[in-house]
Amino acid sequence: MTDQVINTSSTNSGSAKLVYILYLAGIVFGITGLIGVIMAYINKSDAPEWLKTHYQFQIRTFWIGFLFLAIGAITSVVLVGWFIILFWVIWLIVRCVKGMKALDQQQAHPNPTGWFF
Repeated sequence: MTDQVINTSSTNSGSAKLVYILYLAGIVFGITGLIGVIMAYINKSDAPEWLKTHYQFQIRTFWIGFLFLAIGAITSVVLVGWFIILFWVIWLIVRCVKGMKALDQQQAHPNPTGWFF
């Protein structure tokens, strides 16, 4: 019985890690970010409490990142838009790396509702 619980927990954290990886791949292939947020929405309800914080963080990362990209795309006619898009890339990488670090330690995300890092 204990082995089964451990395997379920690692499977759940494995899909959360996959979402982080899909987000990082989304920098190059945009569609993977959409796949990642769909996975986060699907897996959030079945996850243990500590893992729900990661899914909440991932869902917010997608939508806040979408907002940054929309603003960056609209203002890319002016030079400032390209800086916003560059900020989004750095922001996304930092959020994913910090999230994966907490996930590897099987800890709840410390600030799943934050806007920045």
